[in-house]
Amino acid sequence: MKERYKIIPEVFLLLIVDGKILLSRRFQTGYEDGNYGLPAGHGEDRETMREGVAREAREEIGIEINLDDLDFRLVQNRWCDDPENPHARIGFYFTARTWKGEPTNKEPDKCDDLDWFSLDKLPQNIVPHVRATIESYCKGLHYSEYAWPVKE
Repeated sequence: MKERYKIIPEVFLLLIVDGKILLSRRFQTGYEDGNYGLPAGHGEDRETMREGVAREAREEIGIEINLDDLDFRLVQNRWCDDPENPHARIGFYFTARTWKGEPTNKEPDKCDDLDWFSLDKLPQNIVPHVRATIESYCKGLHYSEYAWPVKE
């Protein structure tokens, strides 16, 4: 019997205020170090995607978000062409209408900068799939695909 298709779930927070988005620069993680990304992580067992994004926001930037204040914005289905383990991921992106606390860097061992950037002037050094997501968000899309190999 063929094994079922497996996909890695990810959760991302698009924290946007007055046309600016909060980005964190990756540091010493082994993945996209030196590039800006979003507060994010993997969905965990027995956790909804909204619970996951609220947990990651608390762990990474120290804010508390009520699940009812999270709005679904986008799903991105992407291909990771890792030479040792090529695989698919699905990212769930949410915005927060309100939250408690001021965003601060709670993981200085993984992030060396946390800053707000204009949605129309993103930094050059941004994780490519994150840039694609922000562009999709700005276009009002709710679904996107990224880096899938061309089928012959």
